[in-house]
Amino acid sequence: MTLKEFAKLVGMSPTTVSRALNGHPEVNEATRARLIAAARHHGYQPNAHARFLATGHASTIGCVIPIGGRNEIVNPIYADFLAGVGEECARRRFEINLTVVADQDQPDAYRALSSKGLIGGVIVQFPRHDDPRPALLDRIGMPFVVHGRVTGHDAPYTWVDVNNRRAFHRGTGFLAQLGHRRIALLNGDERLDFADRRRAGYLAGLAEAGLEADPALMAEGEMTVAFGYARTRRLLARPAGQRPTAILCAATMIATGVAQAAEEAGLVLGRDLSVLTFDDDLAYYANRAAVPVFSAMRSSVRVAGARCAALLIDRITGLRHDPVQELLEAELVLGRSTAPPPEG
Repeated sequence: MTLKEFAKLVGMSPTTVSRALNGHPEVNEATRARLIAAARHHGYQPNAHARFLATGHASTIGCVIPIGGRNEIVNPIYADFLAGVGEECARRRFEINLTVVADQDQPDAYRALSSKGLIGGVIVQFPRHDDPRPALLDRIGMPFVVHGRVTGHDAPYTWVDVNNRRAFHRGTGFLAQLGHRRIALLNGDERLDFADRRRAGYLAGLAEAGLEADPALMAEGEMTVAFGYARTRRLLARPAGQRPTAILCAATMIATGVAQAAEEAGLVLGRDLSVLTFDDDLAYYANRAAVPVFSAMRSSVRVAGARCAALLIDRITGLRHDPVQELLEAELVLGRSTAPPPEG
């Protein structure tokens, strides 16, 4: 069904219908609501080019997903992030364009999206230290929001991040207050900005508790069950006096691997070994019960996705012009996996 056909069906001009369905403020809300209901009933959906002509901007958010031989596209954390983006886009009548490229091809992908003109802006994901993408996007004039932050990028930009350093500082301090003196860290890839901040928080927590950092108790890698399992087996193979009594994990998937390795070794979480994790509050990997399985620092990545989308759409539609920074705090949630260390 074309715009003219739908307009004739509802007895209004094509201009009024187009403006109403594309969010123009001069159309009153009662008319807009009636036309939206009629469009749903008759199955009418304006195409992207028509929306561009009506609004003066592309109503599509771009997400460029770098694949560096890892599992970003199937990571449940990223799936929940995209769910949050999608919910906000649906509410604001925007669409999502996913572009999957090799890590080194990202600059070309952003330039191509900009030159085609059908992307209103992009969400930058998995930022690294001194990440060149914000500077590139500024040069080509593409609106963007960073999920996370870029240490070393001094120009103002919009970002949404969780306070990773504070969360891991607080988590390490919590374990130290329980009496743990050998606290291990199983972190994400420390080339990524969030993981570097988590390590910094962990080291600050150890220092505040008067504990010396032991490189043998620290590991970084892809946040998977397999990584948690393999690293925990290695930690538990250390001599009795050198094993950790508590493990701080960067993701619930890692903590699940830790639990598997502990069970194989005949250990009970919360009695023989304490585990504290970062919980992204995932829909299909939930750590929610009356008493959660894992004690955790919890912050919803789905909420972060929705906020990234909202700020980017505000920028694309002209509702915001100045950079906005939102720092989300993680909530410490007690579960069954933490307790004072066993005697001896």
